Amino acid sequence: MFYRENGQFKTSYRSDQQIFAIAQDRWAVCALIAFAFVGVPMLADEYMFRAILVPFLILALAALGVNILVGYCGQISLGSGAFMAVGAYMAYNTYVRIEGMPVILALLAGGVFATLVGIFFGIPSLRVKGLYLAVATLAAQFFCDWAFSRISWFTNNSSSGSVAVSDFQILGWVIDSPVDKYLFALSFLVVFGLLAKNLVRSAIGREWMAIRDMDVAAAVIGIRPMYAKLSAFAVSSFIIGVAGGLWGFVHLGSWEPAAFSIDRSFQLLFMVIIGGMGSIMGSFFGAAFIVVLPIFLNQFLPALGTLVGVEISTALVSHVEYMIFGALIVWFLIAEPHGLAKLWSIAKQKLRLWPFPH
Repeated sequence: MFYRENGQFKTSYRSDQQIFAIAQDRWAVCALIAFAFVGVPMLADEYMFRAILVPFLILALAALGVNILVGYCGQISLGSGAFMAVGAYMAYNTYVRIEGMPVILALLAGGVFATLVGIFFGIPSLRVKGLYLAVATLAAQFFCDWAFSRISWFTNNSSSGSVAVSDFQILGWVIDSPVDKYLFALSFLVVFGLLAKNLVRSAIGREWMAIRDMDVAAAVIGIRPMYAKLSAFAVSSFIIGVAGGLWGFVHLGSWEPAAFSIDRSFQLLFMVIIGGMGSIMGSFFGAAFIVVLPIFLNQFLPALGTLVGVEISTALVSHVEYMIFGALIVWFLIAEPHGLAKLWSIAKQKLRLWPFPH
């Protein structure tokens, strides 16, 4: 009875086009964002920030970029890890090679370079689709792994092959503590999440969805497939590149090419599948699920083994984690292709009908 739109009349085009049509949704989202900025820093400890919250925020941002390409435009990609690597390494080079470069501009510059690489490897999407496009984007992963491992310029001629960033600041705000890193990453996620939500509701977002549903029909009604597909690759790669820079600068601090291997590409794709393809909210659900599940299994399975008198090793926990991921992906693809976001939408709809389901 408290979650209904009764009496909430739309009297202008602007009010009719709001992101959240129901006032309760707007209040809930505003309260959640306020709690994330104010409440979480006061309640969470250092382990929570380093192991869960910061990785969740950055991976949610990367999943947001993947969802724009895969979920909204229907262009399968297995090169997300490569675009993250481009964003991280080019943000690093921009930051250390240009004197006085602000860290935010360096991260955005990494996103711009990732955009260029994404457009280049997105050109095959104009001719091929499906499995063939997946193989073409997979080439980006192998090429970037080779380039960042073999070309010393990217690592600023580091003898160890790894790079490191520390003690960066913004207008005197030194970002070194876990709370500072959390707030920095959260700010990026809120801004890019709002931009992405508005983008998929715009004309270009509708073009992406038309290409996803049936590209031939989209071309017949005047949508340019080349522009729609390459713009999706560009926007997606930019967001993923910025997430890669945050992953290197904020979460890792020091990294090498193995931090952005093909496993990262599959991980991001799994987030989109489990969370919900074609859903901004699904990107957050998928990232939360992928980040929290391994930690939960590492705590729950050994405790369960102790109760039944069986010793469960770390290797077994890792294998169980992969089996659960595989089973869930198959289940979601068969039973609920729209993922956790669809289940959340169904729950909200039932809540709106409660206590009168009919």
